[in-house]
Amino acid sequence: MHIAVAGNIGAGKTSLTNLLAKHYKWEAHFEDVIDNPYLDDFYNHMERWSFNLQVYFLKSRFKQLIQIREDNKNVIQDRTIYEDSNIFAPNLHAMGLMTRRDFDNYLSLFDLMENLIQGPDLLIYLRSSIPNLVNKIHKRGRSYENTISIDYLSRLNERYEAWISTYDKSPLLIIDVDNLDFVEKPEDLGSIIERVDGAINGLF
Repeated sequence: MHIAVAGNIGAGKTSLTNLLAKHYKWEAHFEDVIDNPYLDDFYNHMERWSFNLQVYFLKSRFKQLIQIREDNKNVIQDRTIYEDSNIFAPNLHAMGLMTRRDFDNYLSLFDLMENLIQGPDLLIYLRSSIPNLVNKIHKRGRSYENTISIDYLSRLNERYEAWISTYDKSPLLIIDVDNLDFVEKPEDLGSIIERVDGAINGLF
């Protein structure tokens, strides 16, 4: 089984992925942020490094999907390849931070990859307001995220909502995280696990 967790920067994807992996004894696959050689440069000079960063993420997630298919284990994945192509790259292009030439090149690469992959068995989307995202980002204190603007987060949120409204790759579970603290409050995590249980049972 392949479960994926989607959501904007700061929505809690990594934390929930960790907690669900521990609860269900799933293997967790995370975004490559520690070893990513472009993140710091990107947040300091988005226009120069946007294409490099997006291709790196695309490559990393495609590699994850190939591994997931070959290993045939129960897996939970932090962020999907579809978020790269439907949200982050188009947003950078719309903001003038990725040229049309680079964007077209990126999309053609994604189209080739998409022919070789399939969607997850279940997508969990973490819906969040901008104030909640800002609070979570500041709380975790990653240096390379210090320059993220509210405008940038707002644009991403709009694209997330548009993408989710037409998402058809798999069953979808939407969780509004604004009033949940599933890291500190076991009862909040328990309520999410109940909903995930229900969604998983609906797959069979």
